[in-house]
Amino acid sequence: MVDSPSFWPTAFDGLLCLMILLLGWRVVFTTDLFRAALTFFVFGLLVSLAWVRLQAVDLALAEAAIGAGLTGALFLAALSRLRRSSMRGNGRASAERDSAEGESEKC
Repeated sequence: MVDSPSFWPTAFDGLLCLMILLLGWRVVFTTDLFRAALTFFVFGLLVSLAWVRLQAVDLALAEAAIGAGLTGALFLAALSRLRRSSMRGNGRASAERDSAEGESEKC
């Protein structure tokens, strides 16, 4: 029964479907933004593979290029910009706090 030719493609499709569902759940419910962006990238690649399995190569190419590649790169760029701006904001807040503490000590 395991050696039948139709078992392995069906098992692969089931595993692919399960992985897509688990990665989609993980993207939505993770708290780490970097991990969410990387998981979304892998999610897009697996969806692209699912389109190949459904013999829709044109959609697979579009999903790989736009869904995984472009969107993943934009997410990572936005995340790096967000981290840089928050680091600058934290620097300003600590500088303002230090200057306020220095002024209160003078009084």
